[in-house]
Amino acid sequence: MAALYKTPGVYIEEISTLPPSVAEVATAVPAFVGYTATGPADSADPLVVRIETMLDFTSTFGGARPVAFKVTAPAVAGGDPTVTMTSSPTGFSLYYAISHYFKNGGGPCYVVSVGNYQDKAAPNKARFSAGVAALEKEDEPTLIVLTDAAATLGTTDYYALCGEALMQCRKLGDRFAILDVHQGDVTKFRNDSNLSANLMYGAAYHPYLQTSMSWEYADADITVARGATADVSGTLPLGGSNGIVVSFTGASGSTPLVAVTFAGSMIAFAIAGGTLTISGVKGSTANDVVAAWATFMAGAATAGFDIAKAGDGTAAIAAADVAETPVPLPAPATETLATVKSSDTSLYNKAAALLGNLYVTLPPSAAIAGIYARVDREQGVWKAPGNVGVLATIAPVAKITNDQQDNLNVDPTAGKSINAIRAFTGKGTLVWGARTLAGNDNEWRYVSVRRLFITIEESTRKATAFAVFEPNDSTTWLKVKAMIESYLYGLWERGALAGSKPESAYFVHVGLGKTMTPDDVLNGRMIVEIGVAAVRPAEFIVLRFSHKLQTE
Repeated sequence: MAALYKTPGVYIEEISTLPPSVAEVATAVPAFVGYTATGPADSADPLVVRIETMLDFTSTFGGARPVAFKVTAPAVAGGDPTVTMTSSPTGFSLYYAISHYFKNGGGPCYVVSVGNYQDKAAPNKARFSAGVAALEKEDEPTLIVLTDAAATLGTTDYYALCGEALMQCRKLGDRFAILDVHQGDVTKFRNDSNLSANLMYGAAYHPYLQTSMSWEYADADITVARGATADVSGTLPLGGSNGIVVSFTGASGSTPLVAVTFAGSMIAFAIAGGTLTISGVKGSTANDVVAAWATFMAGAATAGFDIAKAGDGTAAIAAADVAETPVPLPAPATETLATVKSSDTSLYNKAAALLGNLYVTLPPSAAIAGIYARVDREQGVWKAPGNVGVLATIAPVAKITNDQQDNLNVDPTAGKSINAIRAFTGKGTLVWGARTLAGNDNEWRYVSVRRLFITIEESTRKATAFAVFEPNDSTTWLKVKAMIESYLYGLWERGALAGSKPESAYFVHVGLGKTMTPDDVLNGRMIVEIGVAAVRPAEFIVLRFSHKLQTE
């Protein structure tokens, strides 16, 4: 409607001639759920934070939970120490999962902290469920990753949580779940009733990965054991200030005992089983005992015992038998890697090298999320995330043969396809599968197809929001149709849609008599029908050979 002008003059009116456009939503923004160093208390609500780098994560949530080790010094000088893990590394793997994600090409992501390492309450499924539920309020995440739950929860609880994640993906229609086969048990995975619905909204990967990341530890938490070679000394006074002092020097685990027998015609000594027995002390002073001990020492092994006088040695050693009494040995000083860093540099360096070679084993879902982000960025969400190298990984924890993958890829009973991760000579570790859990579904069999439709649906839904409350007439319909067709044409040009020409790749229908009835218009409904021919991955490459007969 032309403006009603009342004052003479020159007026400028800008008329919009270009249709609105579809801005494509982000395709790979994962949300990780798990425990962090500085997360909420057990009774608090989950904390949801968007991060872009590993530095963001450590600044907000802290580092990894340190793992405790024991270093045993070599028995022979110049030898190599041994390192053993003294605290279980299971659980609390979110720090390592986020790191593995970024190392595989990941970008911005969400972290849902459901608790902290210091909580007295043990990690439990209820906290993880609260974290998944908190994600429903966030619009940007497009992937749900439960790596920490796979490393922390039991099988039943973990698969129940996976079922909740799949249900949220189906309800919102804008996200996809990346699951792990808990502890590598394929049979339990396929038989679990929690994984029986919404299968087209998730994919599973197997087996776990031995990463190239070392465990985080603190030098002060690494105890150093010297074995039985470090001797300690203790003393036992007998007879008061002018009596004797029995001393013992030996291994820290020794239990030396001293006994005194009053009866006897002369002072004598006997050592057996770590016990020194002094007999015949009737009427003898401490000086007499010390003199007799000097004679005994000249012709017998003392097994670490020694006797010296206290004061002037004039006191009687005993007036009656003295039962076996232990010589108190001080506990050896506790050594850690921090205390030997300057005092025993050789041991420290050798131990640090061994600790650096103890690598973290993780469920693969975090690395797969990074691969999704990398493939989307470099090629597009329509490219199947398969035949792609897994970075920062030494090898899968189990080798999978072609026969074993036959069973993983196709499940005729439940349709739960599992994508294998395999090591190939000369190629390294590759993702060798691109199916959703709905492996028997012709429409939603492939991860790339499902995620492409999620992207198209979410992008067009947000772009058409301008038409809400606009006149439901041909002018608005034309704008919406032109906008969506322009977007789909761009996808076709980039190779996302199949077809030799645009008409074969997609269609957009809208209008009275096409997609709407007069009743729809009266009730305020504008219905747009969109058809898309998505490209599908060439999962099986078949090369047919035959003998060509010689003709001349």
